[in-house]
Amino acid sequence: MTVWRLFWTKSTAISSNSKPSQHFSLNPNSTFSQFTAHFRQFSTSFLVTKIPKKFRKKRKKKESPRTKLVQTQPNINPHFENILFRDTHFRFLTKTKEFLSKQPHHVLPLDDAGKLHQQLGFPRGRKVVRSLQRHPSIFEIYRHDDGKMWIGFTDLMEQLLDEEGKVMNEMESDRVSVVRKLLMMSKDKRIALSKIYHNRLLFGIPEDFRDRIRKYEDYFKVVVEEDGKRVIELVNWDPTLAVSALEKEYMVDEDKVKKAFKFPIKHGKALDLDEGDERKLNLLYTLPLVSPYSDGSKLDLWTVEAEKFRVGLIHEFLSLTLEKRAYIHNIVEFKEEFCLTKHTYQMLLKQPRTFYLAGTEMNWSVFLKDAYGEDGVLLNKDPQVLFNEKLHRYADMKVVKPSSDAYET
Repeated sequence: MTVWRLFWTKSTAISSNSKPSQHFSLNPNSTFSQFTAHFRQFSTSFLVTKIPKKFRKKRKKKESPRTKLVQTQPNINPHFENILFRDTHFRFLTKTKEFLSKQPHHVLPLDDAGKLHQQLGFPRGRKVVRSLQRHPSIFEIYRHDDGKMWIGFTDLMEQLLDEEGKVMNEMESDRVSVVRKLLMMSKDKRIALSKIYHNRLLFGIPEDFRDRIRKYEDYFKVVVEEDGKRVIELVNWDPTLAVSALEKEYMVDEDKVKKAFKFPIKHGKALDLDEGDERKLNLLYTLPLVSPYSDGSKLDLWTVEAEKFRVGLIHEFLSLTLEKRAYIHNIVEFKEEFCLTKHTYQMLLKQPRTFYLAGTEMNWSVFLKDAYGEDGVLLNKDPQVLFNEKLHRYADMKVVKPSSDAYET
């Protein structure tokens, strides 16, 4: 007999044989405890009380900051997003090139390379050989006389390094001007030398810049502080350099610059302004009139004037970079020197005409939109940018014949 039939038989017997005084009555005045006491003897634990897993509604997982884009549809620009994807693709190439270039004879034992995932830019837990094999025209693995496996640059890459060195030498005066402008924008006209070094690739500054600045005593002075930190200070202020890219553009296309930014404020209708006066009032809060080369530390932090200063400063900072873009960690590293606030993301997001924020919430980047064409290609390319593009083309090529110099994509 099934469990259900036992339950039904017992329930029927009780209801038919019990005396009226013993029979449970569904009296509205009966207490809930009487009701539960009567049915406690009948277990219902065998009944299915949970919804089967296949019929449950699947909750949408909260998107991780590592993958959640800072932009939303329909504002996403695939060209800018692809540029950041390119950065990820060539991360190993960029970091390994920098690290290996500083090693004696540009070589490194393979066993040591496998432990340097952070310095070389390959995923932790992966074998470095897999990343090396992605760029066979740039890196090679060989067995040394000591019987150990080593990694190094190919002959082609050594030639490219010599070519890059020539570009660095030719552009040295321009890089010096960039560092001077960064110092002129800083609050105290001084920046830690380590910060310039950490961001050198952003501006095309050579690896040995800390040694090269000794030639420019009229521009720079390196001071060693009590804690041993080396700080580079500005020696002479140059008014010809204290002109922002935005101010130069204003002289060429005034209307375009006027539309670049917007700093709206509420002004009541009680002012009873005519159309012309209202336009003039709005203009005061749209055109960024505060020079990034002025002293922003003297401005009241939360005024429109202070926000104009910060927006103009970031615009000038990006205009000094090679590709007119920078990751947030590049910008934040100069937070104290440039009087920036923790609300930089919200501030830039309010200026979609000029800036495009790309990437994920964990690591986003800021682009100067006017520096790029509609196809996402940089309009004016620095010689270092042209070299980097050439390097990337070679890095994605495969060797046709090991004994020849011919390559194919």
